[in-house]
Amino acid sequence: MNFQDFHISALPRNQKQRGWLTVATRADGGEWRLPLLYVTGAEPGPTLVVTAAVHGDEYEGVEAIPRIFHKVQPNALLGTLVMLPVCNVPAYEAAQRSSPVDGLNLARVFPGEAHGSITQRIAHWITQGLLRHADFYIDLHSGGAAYHIPTLIGYIHDEGELGQHSLAGARAFGAPILWGHPLPLASGRTLSAAIDLGVPSLYTEAPGGGYARPDDVDCFTEGVLNVMKHLGMLGGNPQPRSTTHHLLGDGNLDQVIAADVAGYFRATVELLDEVVAGQRLGIVRDLFGEVLQEIVAEQDGVVIMLRRFHRVHVGDGLLHLTARVG
Repeated sequence: MNFQDFHISALPRNQKQRGWLTVATRADGGEWRLPLLYVTGAEPGPTLVVTAAVHGDEYEGVEAIPRIFHKVQPNALLGTLVMLPVCNVPAYEAAQRSSPVDGLNLARVFPGEAHGSITQRIAHWITQGLLRHADFYIDLHSGGAAYHIPTLIGYIHDEGELGQHSLAGARAFGAPILWGHPLPLASGRTLSAAIDLGVPSLYTEAPGGGYARPDDVDCFTEGVLNVMKHLGMLGGNPQPRSTTHHLLGDGNLDQVIAADVAGYFRATVELLDEVVAGQRLGIVRDLFGEVLQEIVAEQDGVVIMLRRFHRVHVGDGLLHLTARVG
């Protein structure tokens, strides 16, 4: 089925289906298609959209979504669950963050363009075909191959209705770390597109590293089911994991502490360390072991991201600091 012919409102009730949505043609005469799984209850109710692999080297959601699909039965569901286990198929096939076809990062081009390149088209159809019709949205991410990030649930931090629904959903999801992001979010993201449509939204992160830790897959699976219970789509009460940290920051990992020189980077702090302004965070050395740059904290904060690769070029992100709530 072509993505433009897919309509959530037209899905038959009391169904459980899987299939492919065509986005565009390939150069070899084939098609770029996205895998789709959906479950509809016998009675209408909230529509939850869940996506994964917006970056092609992030695998936790790819494994969690089929598990969720197999656990949710139409006769126990109120409303509609729609999931895409792989959004960025070109990047997923290449096992890399961004698309090898047009070089674009899918998480930076939302809401996309109907007649743009493959990445822009994927963003457009996800926005128009899924997000526009959602009552709640969850995007499953992790650190991928390059970045080390703790397992967390990110939410919209705002006193308005959108923010309060997002926070309640994050608490129900139940990850070890809550990370709130004040509005406005940086543009181009899945969540920024959802916010523009008035849809409460969450996203996850996890250590990644080019593989999926079983405990993170379990956390994401349990978390989505918890949100469904929170929304009244499934019976029972959420059983969230305990929260160890509640953090606050813009969440923009495009604007992090970066390398001013090329070399070999070694961090001197760990994830979730609390640091103070002036503290050394890491060192970049040359291949003879000489110090080229000392990375120093410009402010107090909590380490929320560390670069996984030691080799760095000029401008590569090294680490990111955020704040505690309160």
